[in-house]
Amino acid sequence: MPSPPGSPPGSLPVALTIAGSDSGGGAGIQADLKTFHAFGVFGTSAVTAITAQNTTGVSAVHPVPPQIVRAQIDAVAVDLRPRALKTGMLATAELVDVVAEAIAAQGLPACVMDPVMVAASGHRLLEPEAEATLAHRLLPLAALVTPNLHEAALLTGTEVDSLAAMKAAARHLVKMGAGAALVKGGHLPSGEAADVFWDGREERIWRRPRITTRHVHGTGCTLSAAVAAGLARGTRLPRAVDAAIDFVARAIASAPGLGAGGGPINHFAGARTDSG
Repeated sequence: MPSPPGSPPGSLPVALTIAGSDSGGGAGIQADLKTFHAFGVFGTSAVTAITAQNTTGVSAVHPVPPQIVRAQIDAVAVDLRPRALKTGMLATAELVDVVAEAIAAQGLPACVMDPVMVAASGHRLLEPEAEATLAHRLLPLAALVTPNLHEAALLTGTEVDSLAAMKAAARHLVKMGAGAALVKGGHLPSGEAADVFWDGREERIWRRPRITTRHVHGTGCTLSAAVAAGLARGTRLPRAVDAAIDFVARAIASAPGLGAGGGPINHFAGARTDSG
């Protein structure tokens, strides 16, 4: 998407994704870059891991050497300065450390942290020993953290299985150092779908009917990337979250039905790009 007519050269907003590669194209770096494009943002990337996966599951994971991950982030930061970034799959404690150090050293703004821990198939995407590092090193750098119910429970050490527990978890995550938290409740035992946002001042709750479908691969990656894209465009955080939730809901509803397992959502769904 070109810059608006009359805008100065280089004004196209840039966002950075620091995440793993999904060979199936539905999640990770691939989903993030598609989402950035949908929101009219130029996408850059630092690949943290290479995965062999498709809609039926993850068959192999190969972490990228930490020094290569750091080199990717530095290369982007000094030349294609991102206005916002998101983190996804970081795989190991060493990679979490390197990414946190790079974000701090480069002074990168507006970090959206998607705490990718376990794939929907049950395959671990973050070493158990890295969970504490994620909470202590990266969470305090995040303008927003976007855990699902399972990830919120791992980060806070409490069970998160109801709307009341989601509200408490969001507050706990902000107390832990996040600028704001969006706890995603797409699989609440009650059968409803709800997301809870808390930034230390304002609480917002999004409720919607749950869409019965197996094609939801990449929803977490897409949501966090959409928020980062909104922040890169200068949208205030609550409105960026609202536009991201709207985009993901329509992407699920119009999923293309690819693959024999949990298929990808539709990244061609139109994105709201209002600012403010």
